[in-house]
Amino acid sequence: EQAVVRTVRMTGTVTSPRAATLSPAVGGLVQRLEVDVGSRVGAGDLLLQLDPELDALALERSRAAESEARSALADARRRLGEAERLRSDNSIAATEVESRRAAADMAAAALDSAGADVRQRQAIVRRHAIRAPFSGVISQRFTELGEWVAPGDPVLELVATEGLLFDFRAPQEIYAQIDETTPIRLSLGARPERLHDGSIVAIVPVSDPRARTFLVRATIRNDSATDIAPGMSARGRLTLDQGRRGVVVPRDALLRYPDGRTTVWSVERADGSARVREATVLTGLEFDGLVEIRQGLTAGAEVVTRGNEALQAGQAVTVR
Repeated sequence: EQAVVRTVRMTGTVTSPRAATLSPAVGGLVQRLEVDVGSRVGAGDLLLQLDPELDALALERSRAAESEARSALADARRRLGEAERLRSDNSIAATEVESRRAAADMAAAALDSAGADVRQRQAIVRRHAIRAPFSGVISQRFTELGEWVAPGDPVLELVATEGLLFDFRAPQEIYAQIDETTPIRLSLGARPERLHDGSIVAIVPVSDPRARTFLVRATIRNDSATDIAPGMSARGRLTLDQGRRGVVVPRDALLRYPDGRTTVWSVERADGSARVREATVLTGLEFDGLVEIRQGLTAGAEVVTRGNEALQAGQAVTVR
């Protein structure tokens, strides 16, 4: 006798937590391509470089204009200082002092504007380089060396390969029975025998009205598998506690007949001998190689799991 659980098997797909189609923020000719389909990259790695020559020249002009504005500001402040010293001796009109002060303020504003223009040009030049926003694998490439790309044109597709998710469609009747603590085992469709402990990270309560299912999203606990890639088929096995205890036997103890009967052979010991008796049983849930027995058998019975195909009622047996 033990706790009875229900096992729900699901099929799904391995998905990436992040996938991005990368585009340039500025137009230009593709000067360098550092990656190809299948390339693994880290966050911040250079992926593609556009020809920045024209915008680099514009940046040089902006820097020259900034230097000119800085010199003009220094000259305006020098003239203002001279006017203020002369004003203390009443050797210059007050309006001339104010005029030079206004000129100094205008020169300061012009320097600020020139500095902002330099920073803008620097940002434009930086945008000629496309870098990886996160670690992953290049899944598609949409451009080639020498091509002209415009802002917003797709050039590369990047897919994250860490923290992969397992997405399953679960039957709607179990929605109220699961939460993030429900045990789940995960495997790949290509290797169903390799089971991994998983954790449910999301239960999306939007039922598919056609399939009567909802989304269960899980991850492999502790990243215990390294041979997984987005797009692979996956299998999941939920274990749902039914809130009751029952009599269970190994699956091999059952014999199923064409007429629908299900029986179990049990061993009865008396007077130093062991004989078998066949009992017709009513089965319930199956889980972990066990079958729940609703009727026909009591807890503690000794059942035959091997050699039970050819037994006869009352036959003496030796238990190995």
